[in-house]
Amino acid sequence: MYEEPIFLEPVFQNRIWGGKRLHTLFGYNIPSDKTGEAWVISAHEKGPSIIANGLLKGRNLMEAWNDNPLLFGKKQRDGDFPLLVKILDANESLSVQVHPDAGYAKEMENVPYGKAECWYVLDCEPDSQIILGHRAESRQDFKERVDAAQWDELLMPVSVKKGDFFYIPSGTVHAIGEGIMVLEIQQSSDITYRLYDYDRKSNEGNTRELHIQSAIDVINFPYHAVQPSQNSVNDGDLESKQLIKEPYFTVYHWIIRGKVDTPLKMDYLLISVIGGSGEISVNGNRFALAKGTHFILPSMVESYGIEGNLELMVTHE
Repeated sequence: MYEEPIFLEPVFQNRIWGGKRLHTLFGYNIPSDKTGEAWVISAHEKGPSIIANGLLKGRNLMEAWNDNPLLFGKKQRDGDFPLLVKILDANESLSVQVHPDAGYAKEMENVPYGKAECWYVLDCEPDSQIILGHRAESRQDFKERVDAAQWDELLMPVSVKKGDFFYIPSGTVHAIGEGIMVLEIQQSSDITYRLYDYDRKSNEGNTRELHIQSAIDVINFPYHAVQPSQNSVNDGDLESKQLIKEPYFTVYHWIIRGKVDTPLKMDYLLISVIGGSGEISVNGNRFALAKGTHFILPSMVESYGIEGNLELMVTHE
């Protein structure tokens, strides 16, 4: 069963800060000019991806995970699908925010996962910046600066360019800045505590809810930048760079110029095509790949070949 890739349709989320580049850069049929997120590999209840091919066509990834555990290498699977892959279009800056770890999420929110995440910058305007970290020495120091609205002194801006990669562990204050598009790989959680939202209002004149105390409860003090070790391997027509290896996810950036044949060494792989075109072959069957394609290689796939000129993000647990 399913000795082929599982292709997935993205689920779109409108956001106050969203824009149109999910259409202009990826060709997606977005629902509005405020489309902020495409959940491209998702089994989260707020937006599970729909399977586009094979025996499970029309069902969603949450159902596949729960009902067909052998697809993911196990006779039984405990817990929810652990990962969520998104593309975010920050036409305006996102709120300054923080996410809890698993312990806090389970105790206070009754959800199975905290939220560690990582970003690969797909595109950005000149002089773009993110917020990553803070300058407070303690919770009390942080709270006093928030109460005094000393955001410029408190928050740490970081300049970004296309191709940059950032790891954001739970407890890290962060925000994606205006004009940036990222591929985000994260634990499958949607718990966000907003600290600051630039006092902006919706079309109805409402401000969004802030979660100051919950945020301060989960922030790491003092802030320490985390720079994961990376290594690159060139193997024939494949340039592979391991961007991060953490307990929650391992992420690679692949560039293929030609043809690569390889066994499936993990229980399953999540693959996003972020550039170029080509095809993947499994058991003699060929499937087209283009920018904006997202799929899972399930455990039944013993080996596969990818051919073309392609840029891929590859993820596993």
